[in-house]
Amino acid sequence: MSSRTRTRSVKTAAGVHTVRIPRQRGRRSDPFVIVVPERPSLTREALGFVGRGLWTFRHALAPTGLSMLAFLVAGLLHLIAWWSALVIAPVAAGPLVWLLVMQRRRPARSTTLAWRIGLAALATVAAVWLALAAGFGPLSGPLALLWLLILIAAQTAWLIIRPSR
Repeated sequence: MSSRTRTRSVKTAAGVHTVRIPRQRGRRSDPFVIVVPERPSLTREALGFVGRGLWTFRHALAPTGLSMLAFLVAGLLHLIAWWSALVIAPVAAGPLVWLLVMQRRRPARSTTLAWRIGLAALATVAAVWLALAAGFGPLSGPLALLWLLILIAAQTAWLIIRPSR
């Protein structure tokens, strides 16, 4: 079979458009390149828009990312070792101990004390949720709703506390 009629099997990546140009003969047979822009799909455009938005506001969405990570870790701990809840449960007392130590070292009044109490309560509820979710599963009973409420409270507090740029 002639080399002109035989198809050459050239491996290309998925979504790559190739343009075949016959070989030029004669004196002016300089090689040339044709660039054909690939139009991204609507799904790719939408995912790119969402990804760029998440990347732009990544610092503002830190509590959301941490709560997603906690949800996944709780699910994995429940599947792998349900008894890990017994190890995590004493950690729930940590924020309360922190509150007592801070009040003893640096006593606070009014707004500062209210923020300390609120953050210690939120951290305690989050640690209790993590222990319960590791033991019973993150989607069992009201734990999914509690996770969502903790997420909303943490994200709201973060947006209030975090200094804007």
